[in-house]
Amino acid sequence: MNTVRYFAAAAAAAGCDEEKLDLPADLPLTALVEQLSFRYGPKLSLVLASSSFLIDGVAGSRERSVPAGATVDVLPPFAGG
Repeated sequence: MNTVRYFAAAAAAAGCDEEKLDLPADLPLTALVEQLSFRYGPKLSLVLASSSFLIDGVAGSRERSVPAGATVDVLPPFAGG
């Protein structure tokens, strides 16, 4: 079971801060983003397009895979200083 945590605008668009998903092992992050866009619609899709993602606290390319049991953080751009 994987955990997806949404922050700021991503949480508002998804309507939740966190959810548990049963994902296939080593699902590409790009495929997870597509699934989330389909599930929550255009509002979240727009946020995801400009978001950064951490997998178990580590940033990297969208081309990497999400291991089984990993936590994925969805981090939209933040304003402020």
